[in-house]
Amino acid sequence: MIVTDKISNVRNIIKEQKLSGKKIGLVPTMGYLHEGHLSLVRIAKKHSDFVAVSIFVNPIQFGPNEDFDRYPRDLERDLKLLEKEGCDLVFAPSVEEMYPSELLTTVNVDKITEKLCGAFRPGHFKGVTTVVAKLFNIFTPDIAVFGQKDAQQVAVIKKMVEDLNFPVEIIKAPIVRESDGLAMSSRNVYLNPEERKAALILSKSLKEAEKLLLNGERNANTIIKKVNEVLNSEPLCKVQYVSCVHPDTLEDLTYIKDKALIAIACFIGTTRLIDNLLWGENI
Repeated sequence: MIVTDKISNVRNIIKEQKLSGKKIGLVPTMGYLHEGHLSLVRIAKKHSDFVAVSIFVNPIQFGPNEDFDRYPRDLERDLKLLEKEGCDLVFAPSVEEMYPSELLTTVNVDKITEKLCGAFRPGHFKGVTTVVAKLFNIFTPDIAVFGQKDAQQVAVIKKMVEDLNFPVEIIKAPIVRESDGLAMSSRNVYLNPEERKAALILSKSLKEAEKLLLNGERNANTIIKKVNEVLNSEPLCKVQYVSCVHPDTLEDLTYIKDKALIAIACFIGTTRLIDNLLWGENI
């Protein structure tokens, strides 16, 4: 496994691999890897011949009062996990390597970034699309794998790729959960034992939504109401939003015809957690 913190090294390595006919797979991460991230690496391995992982806590996608400085980091541990998975290349740049001078050029996807998480985290998705566009230019991957847990991020990146003609296929990977149902997240480390228990209310509320859907309920408001009810039954849970949208366009749905995304964001104590249920689409 090659580890580098230099863009020029990545370019040379990728050029060599492409000359030998290899298909390049990329998994962009912010590190502090868990089983969810490792599942993305495994999917990338299935769809490509040479798997690269980027580890970069991207400052421009964090708001002024968010957890950039506090965000968990452990590069040594991450590298051990990636080596075990048979990853070929790890790019772990400094902020100075990615943003060597004042950044005057950004990439922004309109409309679909203004709802769900975007409504509460202004500028977040502009930071995401800018760094992902940079990574796509650095790696020129054939495929890139993103987790369904960040459903809005997947939709936004797919739209950027479509609109800007990036020659990369975006592969969506299913949510990986702890044995008790909690969606895996690097931020779960912030939860104390009581909050960790309370956080199960997110997946429980989505299970209730799934039950309604399996029983034939198609009215989005009925489903949203039920999810809110379940979430509000947990005293430590403060709901930020519950939405029922189309998974690709993120348009609000009133009636579910085929595909739907039930997306939720909550604070458990001071930790913001997201989760979602994708209905009518197999990934």
